[in-house]
Amino acid sequence: MYYFKRNQSLLGGAFTTAELIFHAVVRNVRSQHSNALLAIIINIVQILALVLVFYTIMSFMGSRVAKIRGEFILYLLTGVFLFLTHIKAVSAIAGVGTGNSPMMLHSPMNMMVVLLATAYGSLYTQMMSILVILFLYSVAVSPIEIQEPGGAFAMLILAWFTGCSVGVVFMAMKPWLPGTSEMLKNIYRRLNMIFSGKMFVGNALGGFMLTMFIWNPLFHIIDQCRGFVFRNYFPRNTSWEYALWVGLVLLLIGLLGIFFTRQHVSQSWGARR
Repeated sequence: MYYFKRNQSLLGGAFTTAELIFHAVVRNVRSQHSNALLAIIINIVQILALVLVFYTIMSFMGSRVAKIRGEFILYLLTGVFLFLTHIKAVSAIAGVGTGNSPMMLHSPMNMMVVLLATAYGSLYTQMMSILVILFLYSVAVSPIEIQEPGGAFAMLILAWFTGCSVGVVFMAMKPWLPGTSEMLKNIYRRLNMIFSGKMFVGNALGGFMLTMFIWNPLFHIIDQCRGFVFRNYFPRNTSWEYALWVGLVLLLIGLLGIFFTRQHVSQSWGARR
């Protein structure tokens, strides 16, 4: 439907696809609010509100929970930044329309373009929010010192990537089991409120407690990120390679599910709902 055939070279097709992804990213960011700047400001307020909540909780629990010598606010920010980046990516990708959505009826659009645009839109919003918060804190409060900025940034990207992978799995499930997919997504988000390790570090957990957190790739990513941020913390019980392999496996499973669904998609699927 709405198909227009145009012969292009490989390079021309790549530029056309890149332009299509760019416009889809802009549309995705603006869909959060009519003003893109206000969308970022709203996201910043959400991050600061979550930081305030955890700061209050950990103030009552005592500073001994952190087990890291360094700036306490930076300790909180590393957990909140990666947690929200991961969760926002899961929600954004899981909410992508199926193959029978009106946008998919136009020939230039395809599922991969929509997936990439949604993923990049989520990353762009989080990156802008994080940069603004770090800049304002460095100027207004005190300069921020990060031991290995490259490693910390890599962990942020890994948190986003694993979130996209989990979201792709939920997206593949949604056409077949819409209710179950939404329920599992909410359960996953609620579990990460506790088991992501925002308020704890891997070295402080042992035995039974560690087994409750070790399954979660986000726990590995946050713990490894704090190893890159703080000079005096060396994570021993976590591995970023585990999170990377989990993300790759989930992405493969999700893409296979989406491909299978595309072969059986029908406009009549939503008729009974």
